[in-house]
Amino acid sequence: MPAVTLPVEPRAIVNDSVVNDIERVVQADVGRNIGALCEAARGGLWRAASAIGGAPRGRVGLITGFFVPSGSPPAAETDGPVGTALLARGLGAVGIPCRLATDEPCRNACAVALSAAGAGVPVDWVAVGAPLDGLIQTWRAAGISHAVSIERCGRSADGTPRNMRGIDISADTAALDQLFAAGPWQTIGVGDGGNELGMGALPRALIARHVEHGETIACVTPANHLIVAGVSHWGAYALLGALAVVRPDWRQNLLACLDEALDRQILEATLRDGPAVDGVSRVQAPTIDNFDLAFHHRIMRTVRTLAEGVHEP
Repeated sequence: MPAVTLPVEPRAIVNDSVVNDIERVVQADVGRNIGALCEAARGGLWRAASAIGGAPRGRVGLITGFFVPSGSPPAAETDGPVGTALLARGLGAVGIPCRLATDEPCRNACAVALSAAGAGVPVDWVAVGAPLDGLIQTWRAAGISHAVSIERCGRSADGTPRNMRGIDISADTAALDQLFAAGPWQTIGVGDGGNELGMGALPRALIARHVEHGETIACVTPANHLIVAGVSHWGAYALLGALAVVRPDWRQNLLACLDEALDRQILEATLRDGPAVDGVSRVQAPTIDNFDLAFHHRIMRTVRTLAEGVHEP
């Protein structure tokens, strides 16, 4: 579906170059060969931040949770719930109500992450294989204006959700694509490998050409606005930073959430009490995509520095 343009404060438009700089920072490739995907999606961060920042009465529905059935223990991966909780904390701090949707296998990890973030956000969940009609009606009744999915596996061309190894995970993954696409909300997808909700905004052939198993895993569910990041977790950093740029009145509260101690607190609680596992190593370790937080926080600090350096005309 085509992107919908919402009004944005004129003073924010002059800072699109800063948002584009933030986007380039979070698009650093960590070895997935996603450079072409990043290039094709360029500008998505600015459009996503402008859509949320320009909405007069925004209400955000968050979607996350990527189950790792081969994990030790089988659990949701750390990438997704941690960043989503950080984003929920920031949106709540600027008065944007949120709710989060996931499935039963990832429910507890998402709830723990939100609690650790201090984000009072309702969690809507469905059992794998259950109909989504009720959840869709709940979001419509709540007046959701934007659906933001961070690291949520979506359907491939044959309708099957697959992980980066090309393995069918439908036995542990509800079809939240239906919720994401049900509208009337605008959709924002954040992913790092081609198989996440929103990646259908890119040509399947592009993902097939550049990503291992791309032909098989490419998600066909599109988003109005797509953010491709080296690690999906960085998409949460990017959205917080970009919103701080386009909405100067929100800046202080949003940048306060780009906090290393808070990020660590959320990760450690989710890992321990979710439980959660690293999606790459598949073990219960304090890492996201096999990188420790010191690595991720270099990205966070750069995003924050860029957003802090904006001067209003």
